[in-house]
Amino acid sequence: MAIRYLKNGKTETARAEDDAQVRKNVEEILTSIEREGDAAVRALSEKFDNYSPSAFRLSASEIDALMAQVSDRDMEDLKFAQEQVRKFAQIQRDSMRDVEVETLPGVLLGHKNIPVQSVGCYVPGGKFPMVASAHMSVATASVAGVPRIVAATPPFNGAPNPAVIAAMHLGGAHEIYVLGGIQAVGAMALGTQTIDPVHMLVGPGNAYVAEAKRQLYGRVGIDLFAGPTETMVIADESVDAELCATDLLGQAEHGYNSPAVLLTNSEKLARETLSEIDRLLTILPTADTASVSWQDYGEVIVCDSYDEMLEVADDIASEHVQVMTDRDDWFLENMTCYGALFLGARTNVANGDKVIGTNHTLPTKKAGRYTGGLWVGKFLKTHSYQKVMTDEAAAMIGAYGSRLCMLEGFVGHAEQCNIRVRRYGGQNVPYGEAAE
Repeated sequence: MAIRYLKNGKTETARAEDDAQVRKNVEEILTSIEREGDAAVRALSEKFDNYSPSAFRLSASEIDALMAQVSDRDMEDLKFAQEQVRKFAQIQRDSMRDVEVETLPGVLLGHKNIPVQSVGCYVPGGKFPMVASAHMSVATASVAGVPRIVAATPPFNGAPNPAVIAAMHLGGAHEIYVLGGIQAVGAMALGTQTIDPVHMLVGPGNAYVAEAKRQLYGRVGIDLFAGPTETMVIADESVDAELCATDLLGQAEHGYNSPAVLLTNSEKLARETLSEIDRLLTILPTADTASVSWQDYGEVIVCDSYDEMLEVADDIASEHVQVMTDRDDWFLENMTCYGALFLGARTNVANGDKVIGTNHTLPTKKAGRYTGGLWVGKFLKTHSYQKVMTDEAAAMIGAYGSRLCMLEGFVGHAEQCNIRVRRYGGQNVPYGEAAE
């Protein structure tokens, strides 16, 4: 295998050191929220966002006033995007059926899909107001039927962002808080004097939000570990450097630590893309952010074959994978580890992020090896149930259960079965022995 790196980002050791510092900071902050509640949340909001309103939860009149600030055109666009997300989420929900079947005469088994009873949806917005994230979490939870949806977003330039608040409200949020970062997810998960805790946290965020969710997992459920945005462009000479560079920088602008990787079998395209990135960074208004991500986390990898490209792509397991080759469907058929695929030059990650209808809260840091992204099913718990309906079935299943329990040495378990054998089957099974 001849895989060549024309550009590397930070070493794994350096990234691990960054992660260790984030872990330490997050642990201290969550401890303070758990101990001090609202007082800690307010202090953190003042420290990180310079924001300390009389109440962090927005009232109905405040929500109405903020929504009135959104232009008609912006509101129309927002509603269009939310309609696409709801439509696809409903299709997914309709594919999930409750089941009930008589597997043996007199033995009924089934499962029910029950919504999580309360969800905290975090919508990033301190650097960029992430309107679309409200659709992805709040509206999708609403389609799932979650009865209590709490939404939190940081202030933008010192005040609630009207478009984000509108998206949360239209999406179906029952409570809206203007809170950011660790203090938001910590307050929703742990609860404070004024915020009741939720059962589950969802939504993307920076490295601190992702680490807070990781540390809170177990106390509450989470959707997935959605940290800083990652993007990969898989390309061959069927496309040009301008497309590749644009798609890489279009995601690198998210933050200062957003990995962007070009994977190609053309060294010519790789070198031209490197040059094109340098050119675009001289004119891109968000170059201050994108250039840091590209410098520290950008990579250009050249492979000899499509098979090698596939192997490297599955190993990296990037969040967003833009495939622009002469065999896009081959990658769709064969790739196994990623967040979401964007197939063909006509498709782009930004459309997936904002409007096309699929959910853009996706796994990062190789989590695509074991989970997909946020979808309506994440808000549903599949619970099984069973019912034995006849005496004959109770005695028959009980006899099998008795012998299997005794095989493992669980005498008390066996007696649960034996008492049914005695009562419903008429067999005289001695206490503490297996049924015949």
